[in-house]
Amino acid sequence: MVLVFIDHADGSIKKSSYEALSYGAAVAEKLGTTAEAVLLGTVQDDLSAFGNYGATKVHQLANEKLNTLDTQAYAKVIADVVQQLNASEIIFSQNQTGKAVAAAVAARLKAGLVSGAVALPDTSKGFVVKKSVFSGKAFANVSIDSPVKIISVNPNSFQVKKTEGIATVEQLKVTFDEPKVKVVSVNKVKGEVPLTEAEIVVSAGRGLKGPENWKMVEDLAHALHAATACSRPVADSGWRPHHEHVGQTGIQIAPNLYIAIGISGAIQHLAGVNRSKTIVVINKDPEAPFFKAADYGIVGDAFEIVPKLTEAIKKL
Repeated sequence: MVLVFIDHADGSIKKSSYEALSYGAAVAEKLGTTAEAVLLGTVQDDLSAFGNYGATKVHQLANEKLNTLDTQAYAKVIADVVQQLNASEIIFSQNQTGKAVAAAVAARLKAGLVSGAVALPDTSKGFVVKKSVFSGKAFANVSIDSPVKIISVNPNSFQVKKTEGIATVEQLKVTFDEPKVKVVSVNKVKGEVPLTEAEIVVSAGRGLKGPENWKMVEDLAHALHAATACSRPVADSGWRPHHEHVGQTGIQIAPNLYIAIGISGAIQHLAGVNRSKTIVVINKDPEAPFFKAADYGIVGDAFEIVPKLTEAIKKL
């Protein structure tokens, strides 16, 4: 049986969890077994609807103390559930939660772990998983031969597949350690779309010359229902908040569409966005390195191009 970890925040299931579930269901089909889900904490979503994404059953430990991530508490519960259900494969999303918990579960179960998977495992000769390495510049095929195998899937690398089905929901009967992480206060970043969950991201760099020109970036993002981002020099200069910084030292994203305005495309920036499905670059410098990585490039003045692009999108 393939067990898929369901991640959530603020009472709602994260988009990456549906990707992980679709991936897990595909792995289960390949292995001739079933996919089931495990959820720790409480959510507002209808858990039986996970049947639409391939899960036959959802195992929930509905305790509000588990709504806040505590890596060790989560790892103990999941390891116990794996042994209780005799699961042979565990699927996580390669997000902040998955990165922390998958490794801790692997250590407890002495299980092989492949993080950042980008394709279904090849089972023709063993169990080999393709993963991204060197900040997305290359791929590695990793073999796992342990009895329990753990995979964390890169966000937006596997398409969500919706079918028709209803999952049964069962409450887990396992004990858990009192979480040591206590939330004292919450400061939420306000915005239309969370950056890590966004399908479309509009980003800009020093080519905008100053924070006073950022409204045209926000207008384009608003027209596309997109999230906004920026390069590191922009964040370091205080033009934009650091939570919008994407790149090797910032947030790493993989949207369907990434629009870069006035960003030269240094290797550190590319490392954080090169998993985007489509990259559009707008820059007046035809020699900007970003054009080599772009699917589409527009050479010209962003102050002329972006407003026209925004108007054209609004008309559509």
